[in-house]
Amino acid sequence: MVRVKICGIQSEEEANMAVRCGAEGVGFILAKSPRRLPPEKVREICRSLPPFISRVGVFVDEDPALVREIAEEGFLDVLQFHGREDPSDLVGFRQKVVKALAVRDEESLKELDCYLSVADAWLLDTFMPDLAGGTGKTFNWSLARRVRGDKPLILAGGLNQDNVSKALDQVKPYAVDVSSGVEIEGKKDLHKIKNFIYKVRCWKDVP
Repeated sequence: MVRVKICGIQSEEEANMAVRCGAEGVGFILAKSPRRLPPEKVREICRSLPPFISRVGVFVDEDPALVREIAEEGFLDVLQFHGREDPSDLVGFRQKVVKALAVRDEESLKELDCYLSVADAWLLDTFMPDLAGGTGKTFNWSLARRVRGDKPLILAGGLNQDNVSKALDQVKPYAVDVSSGVEIEGKKDLHKIKNFIYKVRCWKDVP
């Protein structure tokens, strides 16, 4: 089964809406972004969620000491890194570590090589200058099939209810990650989340 993460959660209401609709993971932006939340707010929302939901913190070139301080509080299950972090800064966590890459072309995939021994999963997003994620744009999905290794692959970048089935056909990822594709005017929308997850659940992997 393909997992679904709803990212860019900004309130307890949005988080619980995502969970009620069937999302396995919720993501919180702890980096410069219109969706950024302070750690104390993320902690509060995380503690309101039921068990067996993955709570994901998203970081971009953050001070490693601050990342460790937040991680050690224990309210996050997964740490997602979208910057150009040194591989040594991604080790020593009890949480799973996801390394994100903004995909430009096939050559850009080589940037993942230095994280092979430290990342538990890859997340592929769309490259746009001055944006580390949340672009709302898709990339050439055929490139996702060329990623080395057998780590779980999470697909992000411009996904929505209209294109997610096609994305699943092409990439067959472990999980999909959506933010703006389930929003109206910057706020998570119940019907968009429901429709997105419905499309994922209806998808059948055909060899």
